[in-house]
Amino acid sequence: MTDAPADRDPREGLTVTHRRYVPYSHAHYAGNLVDGAYVLVAFGDVATEVCVRTDGDEGLFASYSDVQFKAPVRAGDVLETTARVVRVGRRSRTLEFEARVVCRGRPDKGESSAEVLAEPIVAVTATGTVVVPPAE
Repeated sequence: MTDAPADRDPREGLTVTHRRYVPYSHAHYAGNLVDGAYVLVAFGDVATEVCVRTDGDEGLFASYSDVQFKAPVRAGDVLETTARVVRVGRRSRTLEFEARVVCRGRPDKGESSAEVLAEPIVAVTATGTVVVPPAE
């Protein structure tokens, strides 16, 4: 966690990052594209870890207030998803999400070729709300 001013909840600013390989079995469209729901599932996974770390509970995803699909995610990518706590309510937590492609398959160079990208590609951003049980 980061240092927080006295008037701010110390859970604000907590950031959790996951990485996962996008398997070819998830490609649904031409060009080995995966559907946007794949990234939303990844956001749900990273949000679950945030809830465990902040509240000792897996929590429940309540809603997204914004989702922006900015670049394609393809089979063969390594996707990095990050969630950051931006607001802490009594039972709700507002999170900002970002999914970045950090490695990409290069089938044009060979069927198992891939590369680490010099600059990650921001593929999806979102803002969402999770809820946790009331503190005892």
